[in-house]
Amino acid sequence: MPDEFLLDEQACFALYAASRAVTDTYRPLLGELGLTYPQYLVLLVLWESDARPVKEIGEALHLDYGTLSPLLKRLEANGLVTRARLPEDERTVVVSLTEEGRSTRTRAAGVPSAIGCALGLDDSERRQLIDTLRRLTASAAAYSLGGPDAQP
Repeated sequence: MPDEFLLDEQACFALYAASRAVTDTYRPLLGELGLTYPQYLVLLVLWESDARPVKEIGEALHLDYGTLSPLLKRLEANGLVTRARLPEDERTVVVSLTEEGRSTRTRAAGVPSAIGCALGLDDSERRQLIDTLRRLTASAAAYSLGGPDAQP
């Protein structure tokens, strides 16, 4: 039986190391676009569906308002998005892509395939990894909300 206190037996450390390695792989690719990885994630959400409330973006990215707000401010300062309050509900801020934000998608076209090559996974393995990580995320979230008896 493996020693549960060995670093190599820690699933969380393997996830942490993999996350850092993948994020480090993104860094030079996104650097050419003038983006950080979190900013890229915001753009991915908006490229999928433009003009979204901040709340929806936060939910999609699992980020709270305090973390998301500075990202949006920086993207706005860089001319990639605009933020506007809805006239019918002043509490709701909608984030929209600018023309520059839309054109950044074209400039970023090579990023997904470069990352795919760097990961060394075929499409089936990549899809399986995503499914496994989503189950893990849901299970951990349910556990943190309800304790050891929680079910996702």
